[in-house]
Amino acid sequence: MYKAKAYSVTSATSPFASTTIQRREPTDQDVQIEILYCGICHSDLHQARNEWSGVMPTVYPCVPGHEIVGKVTKIGSAVTKFKAGDLVGVGCLVDSDGTCPECKAGLEQFCPNMEFTYNFPDKHLGGVTYGGYSESIVVNERFVLRIPANLDPAGAAPLLCAGITTYSPMRHWGVGKGKKVGVVGLGGLGHMGVKFAHALGAHTVVFTTSPSKKDDALRLGADEVVLSRDANEMAKHAGSFDFILDAVAAEHDLNAYINLLARDGNLTMVGAPETPLPVAVFGLLFRRRSFSGSLIGGIAETQEMLDFCGEHNITSDVEVIPIQKLNEAYERLVKSDVKYRFSIDMASLKAE
Repeated sequence: MYKAKAYSVTSATSPFASTTIQRREPTDQDVQIEILYCGICHSDLHQARNEWSGVMPTVYPCVPGHEIVGKVTKIGSAVTKFKAGDLVGVGCLVDSDGTCPECKAGLEQFCPNMEFTYNFPDKHLGGVTYGGYSESIVVNERFVLRIPANLDPAGAAPLLCAGITTYSPMRHWGVGKGKKVGVVGLGGLGHMGVKFAHALGAHTVVFTTSPSKKDDALRLGADEVVLSRDANEMAKHAGSFDFILDAVAAEHDLNAYINLLARDGNLTMVGAPETPLPVAVFGLLFRRRSFSGSLIGGIAETQEMLDFCGEHNITSDVEVIPIQKLNEAYERLVKSDVKYRFSIDMASLKAE
């Protein structure tokens, strides 16, 4: 084992503070990574403040971070995919059993024995796993991803969660040329959804409650922007969408969007509202519409997404911060005061 600098919280109400954590020495199949940038995901906030206690209770101390970009510093003797100096990424998963039907199908995110990057039982060291708000991490090479060299590493970091979370359902539901696609909400997830839908060739429509976001939505690649509180604007699009990606985590009317779907259209949730939202079944029965959810993606699909981003020069719009401003960033995140993701420059941790 070795010690690594990190930032952690010790309770649901405590601020982040500098600390040291234990990391395992690389085994034969491990890759040791010096973390250069780590994105801040809204789920980091939920975990740090134990807001998902009913589903995923937080174990303290907690070191969040699952949008990791870094440089390989050491590899195990059996590692074949990477070498020292490679620019790599680590997302939400750091292990799975590799033998179940889900893993064999390339869907490690659904493996019953998968291991999250942080706040999950650590089979190597005991306790729980610690994430990317730290100077380094050690991960099995199967869960390490190659970052295209042309991408800005700070903007590439959120691709490891926000990117794959929005890309995966679009690929699953066949988004592409000739399709009409809606994106509900223009935040950390939604802005990536707009970029992907546009790059995949779909006619892209953004739904927002904020008139001030119209220009930015068009800049990001939207063909149209609809103010969702305007009933007349919504009615103009009734029954016309092949696919709608809903990235809103707050309470809102799902049925208004279900009614916009064409025959066999699909509405997929990637936002996670804390309270159940009512769905009128008749809205699904007529026109054979469907309503579903989606969770990140498998490792192969995540690499596919990164390669797609390299080809189309897609990164997340980020505000880069030193780790010393982490608490301020969390307060701003609550207020949606960021366009559109925070990315922590981990070089700032060396000053601790």
